[in-house]
Amino acid sequence: MSLTQARKQEIFEAYQIHPTDTGSADVQVAVLSERISRLSQHLQQNKKDFASRTGLLRLIGQRKRLLAYILKQDRDRYKALIERLGIRG
Repeated sequence: MSLTQARKQEIFEAYQIHPTDTGSADVQVAVLSERISRLSQHLQQNKKDFASRTGLLRLIGQRKRLLAYILKQDRDRYKALIERLGIRG
């Protein structure tokens, strides 16, 4: 369920704003989206894992707050990010 360091590095390189960026809101949303995806797959196989379900809801809330922040800062960047991630219909 957790991400390997190599996978995190791939996400950093794909979504970073500048070469040393590992903590911008865009990168954080991308990492959270990957974790949410993996956790969702886990929960499809393990339907009674309620502790993981709670963690999933916490991650979704955190991603929602970060996306709201990005939307408030720059609407175009927000639209580009959700399109790249394939979230929000």
